[in-house]
Order: sequence, then structure tokens, then C-alpha cells
Amino acid sequence: MRAARMSAPHTFEYFEMDTPVPAEGEILLKVQQVSVCGSDTHMFYDQVLPEEMYPSRPGSPCHEIAGTVVETRVEGIDVGQRAIVLSSFRNPDALGGLVEYINIPGNMVMPVPDDRGLDEWLMCQPMGTVLFATKLWGPTAGLRIGIVGQGAIGLSFTNLAAAQGAAQVIGIDILDYRLEKSKQMGASDTINPDNVDPLEAIAELTGGRGLDVVVDASGDPEGLNQAISYVNQYGKVLGFSLISMNAVVPFKHMAWMGKVATLIPCSSISSPDPTGDINEVIALMDKGWIDPSRLITHHMTFDDVPQAFEMYSKQQDGIIKAVMAVNGGD
Repeated sequence: MRAARMSAPHTFEYFEMDTPVPAEGEILLKVQQVSVCGSDTHMFYDQVLPEEMYPSRPGSPCHEIAGTVVETRVEGIDVGQRAIVLSSFRNPDALGGLVEYINIPGNMVMPVPDDRGLDEWLMCQPMGTVLFATKLWGPTAGLRIGIVGQGAIGLSFTNLAAAQGAAQVIGIDILDYRLEKSKQMGASDTINPDNVDPLEAIAELTGGRGLDVVVDASGDPEGLNQAISYVNQYGKVLGFSLISMNAVVPFKHMAWMGKVATLIPCSSISSPDPTGDINEVIALMDKGWIDPSRLITHHMTFDDVPQAFEMYSKQQDGIIKAVMAVNGGD
């Protein structure tokens, strides 16, 4: 089968490898749609990693994957079932998603309905990780929430916070095209810190009431400090950004102490049930209550993997989410 992997910084290579054989408790998925996550660029594509980490494991970096089950050794999962799957980046032997076929443990398979395209259902994966995080700030109704960064993850926070009844949702980003999308996804207000003083803007937009919760979804090493500066005293700051694993970031300790703010790190893959919230989003989308597919801005092919990563890294052409069809898509 055909596969891709990183062979050097900012460089992908395609190669042929054997199609995997599913072990007991696994399924074999024909991959049909994959997408780029911000963590793929922040932690891998944009980094100069140690020489021994090149080439990367086959199919990586990529963990947003959807397709159709073509072989199964899992009771209750049938051949022909369409699904989103999670591949473990912690397992050095696990394939990433940039492959034509992938073997996946049954507990990491999330079936999706037969209507709509797999590209649309795939967007339930990133929004599911965000749903997990929103539960950590407690009941949403009545809160004033700011989200730093309006990429796909930040926009998912914006969408879910608005849908859950937040009194006010403010999208914060330095890219105007993202702020336009933020309004479409439910933001009551937006702020571009390059154009206005963000603290003054927050005070004006909230009538002096400020922000009860601030999410750092910026992917910027300085994002956590910014979020602390924006939040109310005794407020909550959720850290969702993934940056370089070797980054050492100065932390404004006394600013945090002065706010007496609660810091909450979010990592759904480390939760006891990493698929649970994604399944919830699939069910909500099936009912028509939310539509994560609105995040998609670009449709591409498996041959376009290098271009998709470069566009995401450089934030080109108004990109929010690029979905790449594999094996002809669906």
C-alpha cells in the first residue's frame, strides 16, 4: 500500500509498504479521509526534531482519520461499517493516518451513520476533544467566555460555548478571516489584538464584567500568559495549546497569583475514555444540533499532503480545515 511520512523538517516522502494485518481485537480500515491537526504542525512539521526521529513512523504525523472497515476481528464491528478512528502517537509501532489502510484496536473505532460524507463526519473528532474540555469549566449557562485563537480548535470552543448557553463568547485572534468565521460559528463578539488593546476591548464588550473563563487555543507559547491576563480574578483558564515538546516558556507567575486563577490543562487523549466525547458529537451532529463540518475550508487529495501541511503551517488561503481524500475518498 501507499503511505507518507516526514523524512526531514517540512518534508514528506511517499513510499510503498505492506498492508497491515489486523490482530485479534483489531479492525482493518480502508482510509478515505484524513485531516491536519494543529498539533501535527506545532509539534512535528514546524519543528527541527532530533535526527533519529527521521523518517517518522509510517503515516505520521496524522491522527484525524475516517474510512470503512474492510476486515474485522472485533465482535460488534462489521465489514462495511464507516467510522472515525484514533491512532496512538504514543505507540511507536502504530501507524499514523497517512496510509491507505490502517489497523486499529476496536475500542478506538467510532462508527458513523451512512448519510453525509466521511469528510464531514471526520470533523467530529476535533470537536469531540473540545467537548471534553468544555466539561472541565463546569456549567456554561451565563458565563462570559473568551477563546484565544480561532483556528479549528478555537472555533470549536466558540461553537460549543455558544450552543451551551454562554452569556457571551468572544473570539480573539490576529487573523481577520478567522474572526469572520468565529462570528459564523457563534461568537457574540471578536477582538483582533493587533488592532485594539485587548484588555480595553474586553472591558468595553462585557460592560466591565470581564471574562469568567478564557481558553488558550492559540498554539502560541505566550498564549497561556495572555489568557491569564484576560481572565477575571478567581476565573478559570483552560490550556488546550500544544507547542514544541522541548519548549521552555517563561510563565508570569505573579500575574497568575494576582488573578488567583484556576489553570486547567486539557488532553482528551489522556482521559479514561478518549472516544466518548467524540461519540457524543457524532450523535449531536446526527440529530442536527451542531455541524462541525462547517470547519472545512479545503478539499484536497492524498497527493496534496505536503501542500496541506504547508498551508496549515503558514496559515495560507484562509485555511481552517483541509480534508484529504485517500483511496478516492467516499
